[in-house]
Amino acid sequence: MFWAGSISAKESGMSANFKRWIAAHPAWTLVIATILALAPFLAKPFNIDDPLFLWTAKQILAHPADPLGFDVNWYGEMQPIWSVTENPPLAAYYLALAGAIFGWGEIGLHLAFLLPAIVAILGTYRLAQAACGRPLFAALATLSMPVFLLSSTTLMCDVPMLALWVWAIVFWVEGAEKNDRWKLFAAAVLVSLAALTKYFGVCLIPLLVAYSLFLKRRFPRETVFLLIPVILLCVYQWITRALYGSPLLSQAAEYATFAQGVIGLSRATTMLAALSFCGGCLATAVVFAPWLWRKRTLAIFAVVSVAVYAVLFGAKPFWTHYASIESSQRLIVQLQMIFWVFGGISVLGLATADFRQRRDALSCLLWLWIFGTFIFAALFNWTVNGRTILPMAPAAGILLARCLGDAPSRFSLRDNIGLAVAATLALLVVRADFIAAQAARESAMLTVARYSRDSFYFQGHWGFQYYMEAAGMRAFEYSRTTLKPGDLLALPADNTSVRSPNPDTVVQWDQITVPGPRWLATMNPMGAGFYASSRGPLPFAFGKVIDPEIYIYHLGTNAASSFKK
Repeated sequence: MFWAGSISAKESGMSANFKRWIAAHPAWTLVIATILALAPFLAKPFNIDDPLFLWTAKQILAHPADPLGFDVNWYGEMQPIWSVTENPPLAAYYLALAGAIFGWGEIGLHLAFLLPAIVAILGTYRLAQAACGRPLFAALATLSMPVFLLSSTTLMCDVPMLALWVWAIVFWVEGAEKNDRWKLFAAAVLVSLAALTKYFGVCLIPLLVAYSLFLKRRFPRETVFLLIPVILLCVYQWITRALYGSPLLSQAAEYATFAQGVIGLSRATTMLAALSFCGGCLATAVVFAPWLWRKRTLAIFAVVSVAVYAVLFGAKPFWTHYASIESSQRLIVQLQMIFWVFGGISVLGLATADFRQRRDALSCLLWLWIFGTFIFAALFNWTVNGRTILPMAPAAGILLARCLGDAPSRFSLRDNIGLAVAATLALLVVRADFIAAQAARESAMLTVARYSRDSFYFQGHWGFQYYMEAAGMRAFEYSRTTLKPGDLLALPADNTSVRSPNPDTVVQWDQITVPGPRWLATMNPMGAGFYASSRGPLPFAFGKVIDPEIYIYHLGTNAASSFKK
């Protein structure tokens, strides 16, 4: 008994020392927590749009002044990369630097992309210091959101843009309140860099103007600093027009409208998907909903969620677009949709309630931040996806801290349980995406191992294309590739920009199936569409996951028309 009591006392002392260390070193706590959360996924294979940024980075190393001056086959035809990626090149410049230092392996590049994730979390902590009394909780809540952790395992521009976005707001808020011109100048430079990392960064300009207007109650003179990003973006327009014959910023806006028409989703459908993505991607806010709202308010949110589902999700056009979802899976999808729509309504309600209660400049900033991002994702982007919801994560984390209250240095049992549940869900989602990326790479490697490079072509893109081309395989071009009798073609069943061959002209020669995630997926015909809601109305979905399959066809004709459009 004495021995057990001594151990208990020792453990209690260690726990107290650990808590004191965290309270004394919050920044280091956040750095360590971010590294620990992302370290298991450093070996994640390249997937989805990672190859576009990798190819651009390699072009930058060879031709630094011409980052987008090459062609790529991404839609079945060779096209200029600038007409495909619809992203500015600054993130690729960072990736090029990382590649030059660490090489082009998965671990080295993901290690380099830990830095933007850490910077984004530290920026959230810094901003939360001005917005609430619990900055550490706000930053940990942001870290535990599925959209943040998952986006931090990619090599795309989203998390680097978020890091610049958050620190631009930090410096602008501090500069505007203290009339510090150097901080206002730094904020304007960061706005410029954010916009040149991802075009969504342009939205910082009206957001910061609105904040200053609400703070000063007059047109603030400091907004003149925001002419810096405006001028730099005009220069960028001029340079890209001179280099590529097209001003790329305005072209990206035109592409969003064009893609919306091609995909064919109605505004009502995209609004429903945006609510679902908002709830699922920012699931930490949903976990804490029982402590945020009265029972009556929760009941109202639930009724509204069911009503939204009944009006929109039950409509025939919705199911026509998502015909790939098996009838046996639809009930499971419906239940998840209702739950995450409830979560999305809760997040929007959180921003509204905070603004109504406080009516200060920061509550206005957070409200516009949340609603502006949501409206962009629902109505203006080419599709709803987790990448467009990501900028909401720091604002949602700060709102949680503001609304939950309690002592700044104290983490209650409620806080610990809520963060643990949210982080567990987020890690499971990231793990599912990690396994899917592994399956894409393994299917490419198995295909390469079975077949020679002669008389063999493949369709499909994303990570599958990257690893196939890295092994020397040739991507099929619809207008240029001349197929001969006896040629073989690999076609991944659930990929992008693929055309099924005419069954009268080919014979299925082989089928390669690689096990993917088992019961949770981020991109799958069972309803998951984290990277594009056109492929699924849920950011991630629980249920029967369909394994990725590669069909190998033997061509019996040399007619390119043997492929259906």
